[in-house]
Amino acid sequence: MINKRLLIKNLLAYNDENSFYDKKQKISLDSKEGKAKFLKHVCALSNSNPENNSYIVVGVEDKENKIKGVDFFDDSKIQNLIDAYLKNPPKIQYENVAFPRLQRHKVVGLVTILPNNKVTSLKKTIWKYVRGKVFYRRGSNSMSTLGKYELRSTNKSIVEALEKSASNNIQLTLDGVFDFFGRHKEEYNPTYKVFNEQVVLCWAGNKKEVDGKTFYSRVDIELINEQIRLFYSALDEVKIEFNKRSFIITEYVYLGIKDKYDFYPFEKTVINFKDNGKHNIVSEMLFQPPQFDRFVLLHLFNSCNAILEKMKKNLPLTQNELFDAQELPTNYMICVLNKIPNAFAKLNEAKIYLKELEDKTSYIKYKEAVRVLRKVKYR
Repeated sequence: MINKRLLIKNLLAYNDENSFYDKKQKISLDSKEGKAKFLKHVCALSNSNPENNSYIVVGVEDKENKIKGVDFFDDSKIQNLIDAYLKNPPKIQYENVAFPRLQRHKVVGLVTILPNNKVTSLKKTIWKYVRGKVFYRRGSNSMSTLGKYELRSTNKSIVEALEKSASNNIQLTLDGVFDFFGRHKEEYNPTYKVFNEQVVLCWAGNKKEVDGKTFYSRVDIELINEQIRLFYSALDEVKIEFNKRSFIITEYVYLGIKDKYDFYPFEKTVINFKDNGKHNIVSEMLFQPPQFDRFVLLHLFNSCNAILEKMKKNLPLTQNELFDAQELPTNYMICVLNKIPNAFAKLNEAKIYLKELEDKTSYIKYKEAVRVLRKVKYR
């Protein structure tokens, strides 16, 4: 079993990118350009490593090789992007790896590109990259060709040595458990469970009872043996269940207008642990967006726009408006889910102004709203 935090450290020890790994401060899948560049890197690394894994480390400052971290990313549909645009697409994994010195909501992203021993190419045009283009790595540079490309295996022994030196052991596991407990205050109820006598899972969350049901907010769940953060939520309500072989997370979204609020089931995630020490994760989207009176929604939308206009003009907000600004992202999200025109554009427009507010609750809710909408879009 590979300790992913140690693997990242081993990869970064090379300092410069090479033909089996790349590092990025961030990746963006919200635009055609961002998707195209990500596809290029996956394609290039796959073609340059036909017999071994290759990696992209996300959240690292390039010049100084400094770990900065990125937000937790849980888009289970990222493989769909690879399959949609690449011929002979490799299987990939995106994992969130916790580092003790980072802020609690930050991780380092690790993209693992599994070998398929086939030439990978673009099967349709995206951004400025045309159909049929083949990318590959020459040192730290991504090259391309429209002609034939011959696969060459040159990194297998190097990568196998790196992965072997990142193998987990009892000390790393114990250190990981103590580290997890040390990073979470007592009120977040940090705890652990061992599955199949070999896999250690830690989780923490702010526990509360609502209508006789137990929910957790600000939930953090880590697979200690691999140092992978499996789940993280800054605000949402989460129900946690487990048995001998599975850990089950049901996420709820608290939505409403005026006095009509309720917990809506959003997504169910089941982590299944196998006898060989491996695990798989199965997610099921449960969300049925609540529908509200259109007249009330239009009034809400206009109120949100008025607050946004004041923030754009740098005008001071009243206490009531500051309170309403905290709910601005959620209210815009409700408008988007109810198909109010321009609501999504207004939500995106509000981002930079919410980020500048002294109270960061609004910005955290913005990121949660975007995450919900992204998942609903690809359901």
